[in-house]
Amino acid sequence: MADPRRLAIRLVVAILAAAIGSATFAYSYWREDILRHDLDPGQPFQTYRPSAAPDYASPSSWYLRPPAGAIPGQASIFFVHSTTFYGGRDWLGAIDNRNAARRVEKDILPNYAGPFWSLGPVWAPKYRQASLYAYRLTLREDAREARLFAYADVALAYREFLTTAPKGRPLVLAGVGQGAQIVERLARESAADPAIRARIAAVYLMEEITPAKAFGAGAPFQLCRTRREAGCVVAWRTLQTVRPDRTKVLSRAVVWGSGGQLELWQGDVAACVNPVSGSSDGALAPRDLHLGGANATDGRMGSEPKALPNQIETQCDHGFLLASTPEASALRTGGGWIEQLQPPPFNLFYYDIEADVRARLSAWYGGDLASPITRRIDVRDAPVKRIPAT
Repeated sequence: MADPRRLAIRLVVAILAAAIGSATFAYSYWREDILRHDLDPGQPFQTYRPSAAPDYASPSSWYLRPPAGAIPGQASIFFVHSTTFYGGRDWLGAIDNRNAARRVEKDILPNYAGPFWSLGPVWAPKYRQASLYAYRLTLREDAREARLFAYADVALAYREFLTTAPKGRPLVLAGVGQGAQIVERLARESAADPAIRARIAAVYLMEEITPAKAFGAGAPFQLCRTRREAGCVVAWRTLQTVRPDRTKVLSRAVVWGSGGQLELWQGDVAACVNPVSGSSDGALAPRDLHLGGANATDGRMGSEPKALPNQIETQCDHGFLLASTPEASALRTGGGWIEQLQPPPFNLFYYDIEADVRARLSAWYGGDLASPITRRIDVRDAPVKRIPAT
């Protein structure tokens, strides 16, 4: 006859296992709803009081800004970071939010601004960003107002950039995630000034959905067709097996419409330029063309992270950049739910982007770039001695 105590223990264990299994299943099934509930500010944006505005005349309102008298470099780069503030009570992340700022400084700048660093000084503004909830987890009108608010901050920073960047030098505009959407509108509005339009050597819209028709015939900027072009747009949104499928990505997409308003995705084809080949032709780029990804997290700006080349094959397909699974574990995500909603903490195309920027600047200048000047040389007056007449 079985021991009653053993039977009781087995029954308790079975009940606990069933409860844990049910809880795990429920969480995996409803995790988006749970996350959405936890991050919802719980008040309309119209009654929300944002935090103090940045002052872009002050260095404290910038993550990166070259000091006065800095070496100009080959170009002036304006970079806008992605979403690093998750939400909760606030629709917008304050510029002094420590956790959000730490993610920018630790993950985003080294990985996504890093490829531009060797080509010239980088301006990267702090801004009251729309939260992850507003940017990825709801399509409410309040969320669109939060995005427009974030854009208004960066537009002011962009004016400061145009005022202080060296005159006559080419400009490179770059953004990732939420920053890419902001940069897209900045680029379009810059075209209204022919002098500014002529200086823009390239626009990089990294890891964000953008309608291809925004860069169609007659648009001020076209998608880059080859790496030998300047004054064009390089845009992509990567899909991998551990990332969301394209249907889910498009169901969350909100894009710029007419009059500077944000609209729901209307079923258009997304823009895609392969950062490995620098082309929008849709051809497969094999692994041996991949110059290298990098995991620069926690790295110092200006240092070169370890290159991980020949890791992936890539191809633009129906508006998405399809990428194979990299061999290096440093270029793989954990597949967590929040990780799926934002750019990864590494850059699959770090050295491909660096080469792409260099090529487009060469096209803008009309010839190969010289090696960058890395230090200032002071020239002092010297006495002039006359040569006596003979």
